[in-house]
Amino acid sequence: MTQEQMNILVPEKLKEIENKYDVKVLWAIESGSRAWGFASPDSDFDVRFIYKRKPEAYLRLDRCRDVIELPVDDTWDVSGWDIDKTIKLLRNTNPTLYEWMNSPIRYIESDFSVRLAPLMKECFTEDRMLYHYSSIAKSTVHNHLQKETVKPKKYFYALRSVLACEWIRQFHSAPPVPFSELYETVLPDKLKTTIDSLLELKRSCPEGLEIPPVKNIDEFLDEQISDVESYLENIEHGIKADWNILNEFFVNEINGA
Repeated sequence: MTQEQMNILVPEKLKEIENKYDVKVLWAIESGSRAWGFASPDSDFDVRFIYKRKPEAYLRLDRCRDVIELPVDDTWDVSGWDIDKTIKLLRNTNPTLYEWMNSPIRYIESDFSVRLAPLMKECFTEDRMLYHYSSIAKSTVHNHLQKETVKPKKYFYALRSVLACEWIRQFHSAPPVPFSELYETVLPDKLKTTIDSLLELKRSCPEGLEIPPVKNIDEFLDEQISDVESYLENIEHGIKADWNILNEFFVNEINGA
């Protein structure tokens, strides 16, 4: 499937979900490597969405799950969060939600993003977002990049995470979703030739491709992870947003059209 084909198919699938589960989709995007800008030819599509139910559904003792997940196949992986789950995660500065709301590939857009934007700013805490991305970087390096051969995609998972940390440290805001923006803004020039070659390989070869470790990238990842850990030792912990503000937003959203 091409992105152009998915731009037609995904809204149709989301309409089926709305009818089957009696929900309204507020926002739907592409997540993962395609949104980041380094998909392989055989990368699947990671469709993510936010939805709401009718107001009375939130007053039941036997509440429905707050996640809708479709069976994964070779083409796409489709799942979504209920708005109540979304707001609870937002209170914890959930980085995945920030990525969903800022994805450059959008299947369903609405002014929900405009209404949510002030809350996203209110709920942003630097330390929680740094912990998230630094944890991804560390686990990726430890579990996937200390072998005789490694997958280029794992390098980009780790690289994107440490560059996201650097963005947060420099600009004190959520990092952009496209890897290209991180590359242009916070990646050291001395690494760009190496990263250009790796990007070309990632975009042109299958997901399962393995290569020998790349020494200068390994050294850069280790240095960045160490720097972020030191930074986190001295950073102040952010204060979570007031529940009253979040509850008011939630009630207004589920009662809205």
